Formats: sequence, C-alpha cells, structure tokens
Amino acid sequence: MNLKLRLTVLSFLQFFVWGAWLITIGVYWFGNKQWSGAEFGAVFSTLGIASIVMPALTGIIADRWVNAEKLYGILHILYGVVLFYLPQVTDPGQFFWVMLLAMIFYMPTISLSNSIAYYILKNNNYDVVKDFPPIRVWGTLGFIAAMWVTNLTGNKASENQFYIAAIFAVLLGLYAFTLPKCPPQNTIPKNATLSEKLGLNAFALFKEYKMAVFFLFSMFLGAALQLTNMYGDTFLSDFEKNPQYEDSFVVRYSTIIMSISQISETLFILAIPFFLKRFGIKKVMLISMAAWVMRFTFFAYGTPEGLGLVLIILSCIVYGMAFDFFNISGSLFVETTTDYKIRSSAQGLFMMMTNGFGAVIGSLGSGWLISKYFEDAAGDKMWHEIWLVFALYALVVTVLFAIMFKHKHHPEEVAEVRH
Repeated sequence: MNLKLRLTVLSFLQFFVWGAWLITIGVYWFGNKQWSGAEFGAVFSTLGIASIVMPALTGIIADRWVNAEKLYGILHILYGVVLFYLPQVTDPGQFFWVMLLAMIFYMPTISLSNSIAYYILKNNNYDVVKDFPPIRVWGTLGFIAAMWVTNLTGNKASENQFYIAAIFAVLLGLYAFTLPKCPPQNTIPKNATLSEKLGLNAFALFKEYKMAVFFLFSMFLGAALQLTNMYGDTFLSDFEKNPQYEDSFVVRYSTIIMSISQISETLFILAIPFFLKRFGIKKVMLISMAAWVMRFTFFAYGTPEGLGLVLIILSCIVYGMAFDFFNISGSLFVETTTDYKIRSSAQGLFMMMTNGFGAVIGSLGSGWLISKYFEDAAGDKMWHEIWLVFALYALVVTVLFAIMFKHKHHPEEVAEVRH
C-alpha cells in the first residue's frame, strides 16, 4: 500500500470514529435515555473542554518525547476502550465524566493526524500543499460514511453507535503503529516558558482591538456550530411523534439527511478562493454568519413534506457555507495579520476560541435554555421556537460583527489562496 493511500485510510478512520455517534448521540440521549437538555449540554461541552487543554499538551509530548504515530495509536485505543464502557453508564452525571475522558483521548488526535500526514509526506518528498487536501477530504467522507452506517443499521437511537466507533477506534489505533515513524522534532526550545510551550503567548493579541473583536466573535460562532451538531438529528427524529410524519423518509433516515451538511461542506471548500478574492475576508465572514441565520431559520419552518422538506434540505446545504467560510477565512485572517513568531500560537488560539470556549458556551448555554424555557408540559421540545431563538442569536452576532470588526480588503492577501 503506497503512503498516500495509507494516509487516506488514516484520515477516513479518524473522522469515521467520531461521526458514528456525534450527530446521533442526541437521539440516544433524548429518545432512548430521556435525560434532560441541561445535562446533555454538559455532556456536549466535553468536546470544548478537551479542545482547550489536550491538543497543546499532546503536541508537547509528541514534539519532545514520544513518536507521533505511537502517541496517536495509544490515544485511539484508549478512546475505543472508553467508548466500549460508555453504554454501561446509567446515570447522566457519570456519563459526563466518561465522555470527558473519551474526549481527552480523542480531541488531540485531530491535530496529531494532520502532523503525522505532514511529516510523512514531507519526509518522502511529496508536495504537502498539493497532496494533503485530497487526503483530508477523505476525513469528511469518513464522517459521512459513519453517519450512514449508524442510520442504515438502525442504531441512531441505540448504544450500538458507540460500539461501532469503539471497534474502529481500536483498529485505527493498532493501524497507527504500522505507519512510518514520526520521531520527536524538538521544535520547542527547552528554555521556552510554559506559556510559550502551551501556545498561550498569543493571548497578548487581545491587546489589539481588531484581534480581540475577531477572537471574541470566533467564540460566538463556535457556539453556533455546536447547536446543529447537538440537536439537528434529534429535531428530525422528533417528527415521529406526529402521526402524519411518523413513517416519513426524514424520520427514518434523519442522519442521512443531516449528512447533506457534510457533503455541502466538501463542495463549498472549492468556492472559497473565488469568494475571498472577490469579496475579501470580512465580507466572507459575514456571508458565513448570514448562512448561520439561514441554517436555523430554515430548520424553524422545516417539515418532512413539501416546502418544509425543501427548507430542511436548504438548511443542510447552507451549512457548508456557514462552517467553511468562517473557519478558512478566519484562519487566513490570522495568517496575514499576526507576526510570524507567534503565528502558530495564534492559529491555536483561533481554534481554542471556536472549538474550545465556543463549544463549551454553546453546549452549556443551549442545554440550559432549552430545559428552562422550551419544553412543553409533556417534556417535548418546542423546536420552532428553539430554532428561531438560535436564528436571532446568529443575526445579532452578524450585525454586531459588521459594526465592530474593522478590516479593509487587500486582494494581494488572498492572491495565493488555493483550496
């Protein structure tokens, strides 16, 4: 098996073992266990908590002491072991701690998988810019494949979704030990301060108004991202409570419907260079935020038939624009406006604000809000009102960002952008 194919398998399985449960855990939580929304928000916040701390720590370990592919393999095996235990948990409080442990093992493997691919490609004289993107696309396809497997095997509401992920996580962990060696690079100076080792020196950027506004809104958008991951599949599955829709395509194949979002994501990546060169970074960010407003509004008026079904599909399509446009234009903004000495740390801070603090705030805040204000007397969720509130949140964020974020478009900044 050639190296690019081996890295493609790595990328595919990396996201397969996440996609097998990430979108459907809400159906399991509310439909099977019937636990509360606030507790569900806490469980989903474990992704953010782990993202704040673990990537930097494992990055130091891989840079200084342990081969990246070995550390990666160990983490995936431990992640799989925890997932095997997860279905045995019968208390939502305990579920939080077990899931947190699973995320502590899984979340750092995302950046490690990239580092492994970069090192192996460079070490074998491949062009990383040319050869890595096609490999990474297979990660998204792996996520989609896992969603389809979970749905088509009838496991979107069962504990088997965790077993599916666990089996492939252990296999991926063992597979990692067969990869070419990726020894420690010792790129972090031994005399570096703890803040430099953890990438915290980039927090000094908060002293600059424009950067502070950017990172603050990155957190707000990170919160929005969690909302459809948490509730999208549960929302569609809940239509089964209406006799008119209980056997509809949307209810039976809700996870497959949601996978349109990931398919859209892969397609909108191709459009990013055009939009960046034509409109500039700020306008592309605003387009992303407007897409979040549309995403939530379309869901608010979505139903499994007729125009409502069209709105659900449109909501999934605009997700690609909402997700990709901000992530990539935001990363480019950091790349073009920060000093090269702290550029890597600044990129880490960007991810920490979106996938870390943003995820925690979005998960905890939405869980509390829904439990407090948007459940009827029977305990059913008031989905129309929930999605409209989320849409209003995204609209407020969009308007404030347009007013507060000052950035002029310089075409030369994005002249070399390639998908």
